[in-house]
Amino acid sequence: MTVSPDIHVSVFTDPDSVVAAASRLLVDTIVAAQRARGSASVVLTGGGTGIGILAALREAPGDIDWRSLDIYFGDERFVPADDPERNDLQARRALLDHVDLDPDRVHPIAASDGEFGNDPEAAAAAYAAVLARNSDAGKAPVFDVHLLGMGGEGHVNSLFPETDAVREEDATVVAVTDSPKPPPVRVTLTLPAVRHANEVWIVTTGAAKAEAAAAAVSGAPPVEIPAGGARGLVATRWFLDEEAAALVPASARS
Repeated sequence: MTVSPDIHVSVFTDPDSVVAAASRLLVDTIVAAQRARGSASVVLTGGGTGIGILAALREAPGDIDWRSLDIYFGDERFVPADDPERNDLQARRALLDHVDLDPDRVHPIAASDGEFGNDPEAAAAAYAAVLARNSDAGKAPVFDVHLLGMGGEGHVNSLFPETDAVREEDATVVAVTDSPKPPPVRVTLTLPAVRHANEVWIVTTGAAKAEAAAAAVSGAPPVEIPAGGARGLVATRWFLDEEAAALVPASARS
């Protein structure tokens, strides 16, 4: 297996250890960015591990300046705002409603009962415009960290293998109307947007992820294993438990 030197694979004993390590490093990364520039930006992910990290941040030390933190979302289920499957709602319950954030710096993706109605294409275009407005130059900000979970087939955000969304090379946000994982309609950042992050973190656990994790770490084509195309400008970090890392050779681990 050949692994790029900017890919760091960290392996932990169990899912709780993964969440604890990722949350600690996320605090440090946010604080370092704020000390350097006065602000920081993070793209959040859903799923049990992603939401677990947010819950852990509620216990974070007071060094984070929450009002100088921009929050974005990597994808969203295009369902009503009060649907418990929405990443935005889960994130608010886990963290966002419990810290002193600047509401103007929290950027949710529109819901299906929001201002664009049941039009995921319009919601995607609107979110692309949000990214562009918050960019100094180009189509998206340079995020400090883009958090990602990964599915057993290697999907990240709502970018599934062999789909138009994972093949997108220009747009930063697209609508997905035929997701193989329910609900079928979603809005997602694309790989070009993911690659606007200084650091991309893929945080995943469980034996069902082992094959995809090993393939992605070794640089599998993104159209086959979307996580293989999730790379940061500076670094790409994998946080895996022993089960998810079972097929990753020891030589590839940090």
